[in-house]
Amino acid sequence: MSGKTIARLGDLATEQWGMFTTAQASAVGISRKTLSGLAASGGILRVGQGVYRMAGAPEPELEHLYIPWLSLGGATLPSAPAGTPAVVVAGESAAIAHGIGDWYPGIRDFIVPTRRTTRLEAVRLRVRALEPMDVMYVDGLPTLTVERTIADLVEQWTDQSLVVNALADARERGKLVSARRLATSLEPLARARNAGSGSELADELLELSHIAMVRP
Repeated sequence: MSGKTIARLGDLATEQWGMFTTAQASAVGISRKTLSGLAASGGILRVGQGVYRMAGAPEPELEHLYIPWLSLGGATLPSAPAGTPAVVVAGESAAIAHGIGDWYPGIRDFIVPTRRTTRLEAVRLRVRALEPMDVMYVDGLPTLTVERTIADLVEQWTDQSLVVNALADARERGKLVSARRLATSLEPLARARNAGSGSELADELLELSHIAMVRP
């Protein structure tokens, strides 16, 4: 039975960086007691609250984000009304996922469509209304786009020098797609930043980043 159980768990983990949740295991008929036994024997590894990794599966670079995303139900919850994923990586966590800027993996930051709480350590949930164009997948993880990530950092009053560095990295690595999208994302924040418009705020940040972009 153990071999068949491992095979079923392996099927779950194939598309999830070698990991699965207790809820997903339960959905295919594998109990918590069975998971505890497999963990004790070394067949699987408990890596977070309700999250396991298959023994032998490599530890992914973004595991510190994958684990809470899975724990929060990111792989199983229904999409938001707008069609966006129920749990989206945001803020500094999104910048880390994109590989832009210089950040320390501290608080794991996620956007959800409705108010909820969590007991997960070092995890922050923020309620925001997202559109499909605000989200992209980074190594299978729903994440704010680079432009939306920059705006999210600005919204949180992140040190401007860190935002500018992230912008410069994004441009250098070919990840900054559109100055117009950046301006659109910044529009709701312009007044609070003493800018006349999202375009003006975007131009200011791009200039500080020594980036010249032609608006499509």
